[in-house]
Amino acid sequence: MSLEKNLFLASLLDLYGPLLSKTQKAVMEDFLLKDLTISEIAENHKVSRQAVKDAISKAELKLNSYENKLGFFKRLNGER
Repeated sequence: MSLEKNLFLASLLDLYGPLLSKTQKAVMEDFLLKDLTISEIAENHKVSRQAVKDAISKAELKLNSYENKLGFFKRLNGER
């Protein structure tokens, strides 16, 4: 993922993280904020690498969906 995309997702995680499942939030925090690899996250959570990839993908879709519906990030950054 690009740095811009990671920063955007980290901002969305800050705004909408409480709306994710505990697992999705923990995986996204490890991936985006702690900069752990998928293998490291899988080992820490005792799940497969594929489970981590799935959690990241689903969380990313949810975060983008929340932003599209609610638009808090755009409002906070002065966009309309």
